[in-house]
Amino acid sequence: MRGEDEIQGAMFSYISPEKRVPEDHPLRMMWVLSDAALKDLSPLFDQLYSRVGRPSIPPEKLLRALLLQVLYTIRSERLLMEQLNYNLLFRWFVGLNMDDPVWDASVFSKNRDRLLEGDVARAFFNGVLALAKEHQMLSDEHFTVDGTLIQAWAGQKSFQRKDAKQQTKGDNDDPGNRDVDFRGEKRTNDTHQSTTDPEARLYKKAKGQEAKLCYLGHVLIENRNGLVVDACVTQSTGTAEREAALEMARGRRGTLGGDKGYDTKDFVRDVREAGLTPHVAQKEPSAIDGRTTRHPGYAVSQRLRKRIEEVFGWGKTVGPLRQVKLRGQAKVGWLTVFVAAVYNLVRMRNILVAQT
Repeated sequence: MRGEDEIQGAMFSYISPEKRVPEDHPLRMMWVLSDAALKDLSPLFDQLYSRVGRPSIPPEKLLRALLLQVLYTIRSERLLMEQLNYNLLFRWFVGLNMDDPVWDASVFSKNRDRLLEGDVARAFFNGVLALAKEHQMLSDEHFTVDGTLIQAWAGQKSFQRKDAKQQTKGDNDDPGNRDVDFRGEKRTNDTHQSTTDPEARLYKKAKGQEAKLCYLGHVLIENRNGLVVDACVTQSTGTAEREAALEMARGRRGTLGGDKGYDTKDFVRDVREAGLTPHVAQKEPSAIDGRTTRHPGYAVSQRLRKRIEEVFGWGKTVGPLRQVKLRGQAKVGWLTVFVAAVYNLVRMRNILVAQT
């Protein structure tokens, strides 16, 4: 017979969130890996917080919540708090009991900014790398570097002259969306600056593309499993990618792969002086010759270097790096390093599952 559509809220439940999460759920191993990385950060957290006063959001719970925000593509802290209010899976992962109140979104954001001051994202990233090294997932001889545009949280109308002279047209006096006429006006980073995010720069990576207010995100991966071993953010300039690549590769050995944008005489010379063999893609004319390309390892590097695009693709489709909702190079860099750590956790989880 047909059952009755009775809706009645139960007051008590005898099933804990731990039992409701399936044993083979991907977040279970992610929780184990992230918790192992967070345990080593306890001394750092002690330095960031006062010994007196009201207890704030535990930094471990805050970082787990941020990890969920990246993994599940939650676009704002307010929506994240909404999910934590009724999503049992999220409550279990963060460590909230069924009756624990959810934090205010503004308080959550302010506590997140406190972690920026202690460079917690870098410490968490290093903790994840230590776990990967412990599981023998890292190569210490073969690397690939690349950069990508990270669109800033600023519109084209905010890119105004530094001397405060701006042409307007129309009768729209709305200060939030004023009509602006910059047709025929030469707009460069030397004469103009964004009023929303002054550190963002107008830039495009290739001819034919539109120039956007953005930053440049840089990533260095190892070629064995495609794990990120370093990441940073710089202002957008024509030489930023090569300069950041040299900085991230400093102190390493083996080979360094890259696309044709890195095939310049100065970059190849500097890489060799740093003790690395440049395995960059060749262009015409090329700064590397048959002394490098004749070895089988060069072809291997050219095949494996494309794995770095998976980092950017994941960070911009699943993660929040297509257009960040933070302003300033420091905050955007903090987020980029944290997203790289989360990407590593996902890769490590997949590798460990494949090995079982």
